[in-house]
Amino acid sequence: MTPIRPVCLPPVIAGVLGAALAAASPHPAPAAPPAPEGLIAVRAAQVIDGRGGPPLRPGVVLVRGERIEAVGADLRVPEGARLIDLGGATVLPGLIDLHTHLIDEAGVHWENILLRTTPGQAAIFGTKNARDTLLAGFTTCRDMGPTWPFTDVDLRYAIDKGAVPGPRLMVAGNYVSSTGGAGDARQFSIYVDVPVVQNLADGVDAVRHAVRMNFKHGADFIKILATGAVLSKGIQPAAQQYSDEELRVAVEEASRWGRFVAAHAHGTQGIKAAIRAGVRTIDHGSMLDDEAIRLLKARSPGPAAEGAVRGASKAPGDPAASITYYVPTLYVTEAILQEGKALNVPESEIQRSRAIASFKIASFRKALRAGLPIPFGTDAGVFPHGRNAREFAIRVREGESPMLAIASATRLSAEVIGWSDRVGTLEPGKYADLVAVSADPLRDITELERVKWVMKGGIIYRDELRGGS
Repeated sequence: MTPIRPVCLPPVIAGVLGAALAAASPHPAPAAPPAPEGLIAVRAAQVIDGRGGPPLRPGVVLVRGERIEAVGADLRVPEGARLIDLGGATVLPGLIDLHTHLIDEAGVHWENILLRTTPGQAAIFGTKNARDTLLAGFTTCRDMGPTWPFTDVDLRYAIDKGAVPGPRLMVAGNYVSSTGGAGDARQFSIYVDVPVVQNLADGVDAVRHAVRMNFKHGADFIKILATGAVLSKGIQPAAQQYSDEELRVAVEEASRWGRFVAAHAHGTQGIKAAIRAGVRTIDHGSMLDDEAIRLLKARSPGPAAEGAVRGASKAPGDPAASITYYVPTLYVTEAILQEGKALNVPESEIQRSRAIASFKIASFRKALRAGLPIPFGTDAGVFPHGRNAREFAIRVREGESPMLAIASATRLSAEVIGWSDRVGTLEPGKYADLVAVSADPLRDITELERVKWVMKGGIIYRDELRGGS
């Protein structure tokens, strides 16, 4: 492999990324050489293109450089092309996770991160987490905010420059939270302060300022905490923590920038307030009632969703601004209840998770029965990165078809972030982001937990399947 190229990095991670990959990861990190210029033909017994239709059996994907050139059933391999024959495997588009927390060491509670670590340490572990996520088959992620603000912006930069391997990232930069709310980093004694973490905004003017500050410092979208949280000592998860007016101004200001707002929302009233405000996604959505389902149904995507810039309206009043998606995170609850102590989750927060668990499953079932489009998110970072695909089994167990579950983490999630023109499906012109598993995930969805082959932008990062080339 070509060595990692030296690049000029932001100060928070400059000089530490090489050491990060050696020290924080148990395996040598694959380098990121330029995509090959020649034609590559990837052949497998089955190709699922991510659009939701029947698989190609067998199927061939032609890749030139970093892009897909053609896809077809038993497509002829052009003379001179390099053939990668994956035998009886199933090839799919690179998977997309819309709710990750890639920065920080897994299993360290955020309070300890703020009191005992540095942004540089967080960024180092971010490089390991990004690599683990990529090798698990997730080639695109929306990162929902780090403990140390804007370290995710630096990680995105390093990945884009090829300094570290990881998914394509869309990042939040910093939470927007009210005082005493789910994202209040000052949840200590009144005499203890964390001065670097400046994410609190109370009142419409302060919220508007926070949105502008986040975009100024490199955020791709805004994460606002509409309700309390599970992993917090602040206001309860069921309670709405931002007023309707504060939520609306966040969306209004983000839309001026041509971007969107993602709302962390567990409780029913906060969910409905965020939908009415025009947020792009309701993340977690733990307590959906019938009215919330109706509101989401009314704001489900139509033709206006296609082509939305960065997943948001181009300007206030753009029809795409009214599209809102429900992004559940189901596996994280099981992880907290089964492994909470091992993951250093405080007992009070394990109890919060237990109290909300049944609501989360009931809400997912309601959304499924209503025919809502349900994109894919996990909350990885609460549990170790690389386990993202465990979300699929829960969704299928609760009634979603395997093909619909796959489409949720491919085509649909790409639509949510406005990246349908580059990722999410195997179609000519899109990035050559492909993954492969040994068997058929339509028969056993847990196959997606055992990804054996990963290509991102025409570069192979994991290769445990090839039967010949």
